[in-house]
Amino acid sequence: MKYPDIQNYINGKWVSTSATETMDVISPLDGNPLARVPLSSSADLDLAVQAAKEAFPAWSKTPIKERVQVFFRYKYLLEKHLEELAYLCSEENGKTYSESVAEIEKSIELTEFATSLPQLVTGEILEVSRGVECRTEHVALGVVASIVPFNFPSMVPNWTIPNAIALGNCMILKPSEKVPLSSGRLAELLKEAGLPDGVLNIVNGDVEIVNAICDHPDIQAVSFVGSTRVAKIVYQRATSNLKRCVALGGAKNHLLVLPDAIPTMTAQNVAASMSGCAGQRCMAASAMVGVGNVDHIIDKICEEARKIVPGDNLGAVINKESKERIERYINEAEIAGAKILVDGRNTRVSGKEGGTYVGPTVIDYVTPDMSVAKEEIFGPVISIMRAKTVDEALSIENANPYGNAASVFTQNGAMARYIIERASAGMIGVNVGVPVPREPFSFGGWNESKFGVGDITGKSSIEFWTKLKKVPLSGIRKQG
Repeated sequence: MKYPDIQNYINGKWVSTSATETMDVISPLDGNPLARVPLSSSADLDLAVQAAKEAFPAWSKTPIKERVQVFFRYKYLLEKHLEELAYLCSEENGKTYSESVAEIEKSIELTEFATSLPQLVTGEILEVSRGVECRTEHVALGVVASIVPFNFPSMVPNWTIPNAIALGNCMILKPSEKVPLSSGRLAELLKEAGLPDGVLNIVNGDVEIVNAICDHPDIQAVSFVGSTRVAKIVYQRATSNLKRCVALGGAKNHLLVLPDAIPTMTAQNVAASMSGCAGQRCMAASAMVGVGNVDHIIDKICEEARKIVPGDNLGAVINKESKERIERYINEAEIAGAKILVDGRNTRVSGKEGGTYVGPTVIDYVTPDMSVAKEEIFGPVISIMRAKTVDEALSIENANPYGNAASVFTQNGAMARYIIERASAGMIGVNVGVPVPREPFSFGGWNESKFGVGDITGKSSIEFWTKLKKVPLSGIRKQG
């Protein structure tokens, strides 16, 4: 193994677990083993929660302007260690180094937003009647938990850690067992930045720890990012235990391409959206609906797709099982009558034969009933459907049960507005292939892409990570 066995991080220290089982962490880039991660038990979670409970009184009483000083220093450390963090992210996740750099840069942006929270949680005060004032203040919840996925080992933890902790909570982080190394390094940087022991704790494991988090009586809120199937389970289990929960699930993002779209720009956006991070992101374009005659644009999409080279500017998918599943979707589409314009199956990278790569794949003449049109593939694959009218294209988009993102490519402003108002998605782009909002705007979809109220990033996260205290005041004499 390249790295030492992974341990849990509790009360500011790396500690052994009670786990009797471990799992190998394998680099998707070349198939080499990196480390062993423990599959912790609920007893290990109890230790982490106890440490967080003990840290909470002092941390929550620390003024927020002092709390965010930790994140000013943490931001500096992320910048200082950017190359190291990007390399680690690439190594354990399989994405390209440049994509990993972009992920760390996004983590820096998220941390920068957290440092602005003192200006956003000032509360309100109003004289509601003569001699009576009412004020509000945001109060931390206590111990909270964040369950994060494999596809963004640094960014998604930083969706939750800076905001939740800066607002006064103490956190249990449960990384994906497939990519635990980045989370551990983030914890070390936070300690170096001055975060008190016990405020952030990491418990590694699999489904047992997820269930234990949902059930633990001392955890007040749970955020989850992952597949829709698991998001539903987490949301139902956490809320049945009277916790607040936001669970972000999967997606099937549709790009509506109109004949007047700028061909080169559209093709570049579509190809980048479907292949970025090897398609392993919930904002990836996985379905395109061409309205009318867009063959000239599809030809250019294929040209752009052929410029994407596995092992060069396209990373690996997370593991062998994922590669096999993605290629199975492509096979099924071909058998069902779709046409494979660019074929990424059976991809091997010279010198990295143990890596798990799928090449960029463009599938045309897909029908809405095919599995590649309905289900989240999570790979560098785009399925192209045809529609005669914009309304027909919208009916295809609206029939999709997910609702993370959609985009329209057109030069017609009125038509763009028409689609924005009718597409059923929480994030909609115009001539933008990956319509991710930047801070202070929050990330979050609709329908079966999100369960719960509110968001875990941006301004909306304040409402999720705090509770509101209302204080009417009357007859209070000033001292002195």
